[in-house]
Amino acid sequence: MDAPLADARDFVAEHFPQARWALLAGSVTTSARTPGSDLDIVVRLPDGDAAAGRSSHRWRGWPVEIFANDLRGHRHFLDIELAARKPTLHRMIGTGVPLGEVDGELAGLREECAKRLAEGPGPVPAEASDWSRYVLTDELDDYLHSVDPAETTLVGTQLWLSAGRAALEFGAHWTGNGKWLLRELRAHDAGLAERWTAARDEREALIAFTREVLDRAGGPLFEGYRRSAPKPGTP
Repeated sequence: MDAPLADARDFVAEHFPQARWALLAGSVTTSARTPGSDLDIVVRLPDGDAAAGRSSHRWRGWPVEIFANDLRGHRHFLDIELAARKPTLHRMIGTGVPLGEVDGELAGLREECAKRLAEGPGPVPAEASDWSRYVLTDELDDYLHSVDPAETTLVGTQLWLSAGRAALEFGAHWTGNGKWLLRELRAHDAGLAERWTAARDEREALIAFTREVLDRAGGPLFEGYRRSAPKPGTP
């Protein structure tokens, strides 16, 4: 752990000498570290600093991902994440390793992010939950009646991913993409995650898993479902 910490500190010192504070996050700080792990660094810039943004670099053999912003900017993205139920920045700030002194601002923000991570995103509104049930019901129906082998593979892949995300949504848990979808499922319900993984290439297992997820949310939804059209000029 000493090497990535030292290299991350040196990177920040050279590229962001104006930083108020910085954190090293990601798998490189944990037992999940692999030869491909990068240095994920969150940088707190002075207010209004023009260097704000996300950038990628190579440094002493490391791939480096920078998330630099002032406090208002970091809070803006924390709010976006909360709405999307994907806590990437929450996790980096809440669990990352400080690269220097921890002032009151950083200590408070770390505590806030760690608390939010532990609490989860909360339940989705009923309207959003019904929409997810409707979409998952429709995808399951497509899969059940697909006869073209190539289409069946494509629809099955989409259904598998949708069912995994829906399980997290219906369970009021954080969601994620790629490896974080599986990690969040394991954190939410290890048994459910195992059944989801096993269902990837097994038709009957995928059907059973999807029905289980739907049943946890009140069952399939099709007949009688209605979604109001948005008013012009609204998303």
